[in-house]
Amino acid sequence: MPDSVRSRCYPESRFGGFTDIDGTLVFYRRVQALLTADAVALDIGCGRGQYMDDPIGVRRDARILRGKCRRVIGLDVDAAAQSNPFIDEFALLDGPRWPVADASIDLALADFVLEHVADPDRFFDELARVLRPGGVACLRTPNAWGYVAVCSRLIPNRFHASVLAKTQDRRKAEDVFPTFYRCNRAGKMRRQFARHGFDACVYGHEAEPSYFAFSTVMYRLAQCYHRACPSALKNCLFAFARKPTP
Repeated sequence: MPDSVRSRCYPESRFGGFTDIDGTLVFYRRVQALLTADAVALDIGCGRGQYMDDPIGVRRDARILRGKCRRVIGLDVDAAAQSNPFIDEFALLDGPRWPVADASIDLALADFVLEHVADPDRFFDELARVLRPGGVACLRTPNAWGYVAVCSRLIPNRFHASVLAKTQDRRKAEDVFPTFYRCNRAGKMRRQFARHGFDACVYGHEAEPSYFAFSTVMYRLAQCYHRACPSALKNCLFAFARKPTP
């Protein structure tokens, strides 16, 4: 039923399997535009590369940085992430300091990672440390004011895997981590970037209401809400920022 609901609400998805507002494609289109052939990229929270299971080829390929730049370094707290086939090098995060050299990164990517960060000050300090002058940061994270994050905060972390199994059938339990939402508001993200002198753009984005694919009525109601809700309440935040040059 989920595909039939989506195709009725977004008929363009019948041609290629994705909608015009697909959040992953919108976000990674800009990431790819910022990536250069000679760049060193850092994939923060790289995971096992679970997007290899995405049946939509154009969306899966958009997320792959390897082969489009000089080197991709994967950084993760989970040692299993070293099996990610889309990184050239793996760095295990087992302390507050990232095992990455100062000013060595041209593009840092954190896709649905910030909500899992317990110490945002340290995260942005390390981000600023590893980026070269002129380097860019690309972040995608849930908006704490969006209904998805509000509901998530009401559900204890121990139940997240079972809930996501019902709403996102391709999400595996080993890819679900505790959430904190300590820097998941546009204003907080802007202040963190400003603290390090970054030129930053932080804004809300709303994709299709995939969490409601179980019900045609709920899906259509959520679709109407998505179209009408103000930027401050959109479910996702995109952030693109450039480190200042001397």
